[in-house]
Amino acid sequence: MTVTWIVVPGLAETPEEFGRVVALLPGADVRVVDPWRTPTTSDVDALRAAVGVEPGDEIGLVGHSIGGLVVLRWALTRPHEVSQVVLVDSSLLSETGWRPFYPGRRGDRAVRLVLRFLGRIGVPRVLGPVVRRLIVRLGSLSNRDLLSRATARTRYGGSASWLLFWDELAGSWEVAAEVAQLVAGPLGEVAPASLLVATGGTSRFTAKGWLAGQQRLADRLGGSVEVLRDSAHLVHLDRPDAIAAAVLRSIEPSA
Repeated sequence: MTVTWIVVPGLAETPEEFGRVVALLPGADVRVVDPWRTPTTSDVDALRAAVGVEPGDEIGLVGHSIGGLVVLRWALTRPHEVSQVVLVDSSLLSETGWRPFYPGRRGDRAVRLVLRFLGRIGVPRVLGPVVRRLIVRLGSLSNRDLLSRATARTRYGGSASWLLFWDELAGSWEVAAEVAQLVAGPLGEVAPASLLVATGGTSRFTAKGWLAGQQRLADRLGGSVEVLRDSAHLVHLDRPDAIAAAVLRSIEPSA
């Protein structure tokens, strides 16, 4: 059976910026979740439907940053659906945020109120593209943004864009807490996992602790770790070839 690969982006990321990864896998069926249409932290059925994958189809999962947490939740709660997992500089299970700001709580309501106000007065329209450029500059060694200016304005300058980013972040804390409980308990069958860990650029400042956390996660999952010293956090911009190679390694044994 052909494996369909589903890519789950990280915080404030777009499907367009994974274009080089998709291009490096011309023979594979790769589908990228669009967080502007389906929130990254949506349940499994919503994510599958968003990319048009039918129940019963064999899938591989690629998750970047908070998308890695979502991928882990999927693989651990429905192991019969997932044949391979690639975690790309995944958020760690300890990144559970602040409980007063969890969705629906007082802190969350206050933040959402502020972000709605900023959206109404047009702040994202003015600063959204600037925020995007800053994200790429700090998160990438190559500093090569795949988004056109028009796409950046549409995605990051929308009145509800910052509220979307907050929803992704706050939702990811709940996912991290859920996955931490799953990993702490008895693990049954788990799909083979490859972890790509970036330690270059701005990532070098926290590289020691970050790598140690990733190695602990890999040990628990029985997975492998590949260290990318020539990549910062936005691995899909700096080393799309490493992501594609990890997918190909997963495909080749069953080819």
